[in-house]
Amino acid sequence: MAAMIEAMGRLTLVRHGQASFGAADYDNLSELGERQCRMLGAYWRGQERRFSSVLIGTLKRHGQSLAAIRGELGEMPEPLFWPGLNEFDFAAIIRAVHPGELRRPRDAREVKHYFRLLREGLRAWIAGETAPVGVPRHVDFVAGVTSALDHVRAHGEGEVLIVSSGGPISAAVAHVLGAPAEAGVELNLQLRNSALTEFVFNTQKLSLMSFNHLPHLEAVGQSELATHA
Repeated sequence: MAAMIEAMGRLTLVRHGQASFGAADYDNLSELGERQCRMLGAYWRGQERRFSSVLIGTLKRHGQSLAAIRGELGEMPEPLFWPGLNEFDFAAIIRAVHPGELRRPRDAREVKHYFRLLREGLRAWIAGETAPVGVPRHVDFVAGVTSALDHVRAHGEGEVLIVSSGGPISAAVAHVLGAPAEAGVELNLQLRNSALTEFVFNTQKLSLMSFNHLPHLEAVGQSELATHA
C-alpha cells in the first residue's frame, strides 16, 4: 500500500503596518499603517482567504494590524498571543553601540544615520559583543521565534496567520533557510510594512515560498504606499 502523504499547510507571516517612527511612542500604527492593513484584509476577502488559526505578538502595533485586517476580511479565529513574536528594543540595540544622545530622525540624512547605527548594533548583538539593556540574548530571541514555528508545525493545519515584526520574521526566514544569523540583519532591514512572507509546512518541516511581497498594494496599483519603518 502506498504511504500516505501528509497534507501541507500554509503559514503566512505579516509584518505590522507602518508604525509611528520618530514619535514618542513608536508602538502605534500610523494612519497609513492602518490603511495598509485594511487593504490587505480587503485583498484577502477578494481571494476568499480563511485562516484556521492566528498567532500574534503582544505589542500594540501587532494587535492594531490584526484588527485592521479583520475589519475588512471579516470573521477570524481569536488570536493566540505569543511573546516570542515580539520585536526587540531597537533603541536599546543602538544605545549599546552608541551610548550618546540619539535624537529622533528629522530628515532623510538622519534616518539613514539611524539605520546605519541599527545595522551596527544588530551585528554586535548577534555576535554577543553587546548586551543591550532589556533585550534577551540573540540566541534566546531566536528561540522565542522558533517556538512559534514549532507550535505551528505541531498544531497548525490549513491556513495559519502570524502577525509580528521585522526582527522575528527575518529570524524565522534565516532559521528555515539555515542561513547565518547575520543574514537576518539584511533581511530585516528590507522588510516592508504589511508585507507577506509565506511558508508551506507539515509536522516535519517548513519551506519558504515567498518573502516580503505586497500583493494587496500591487493589485490596486498603489505600490507607492510601501514603507519600511
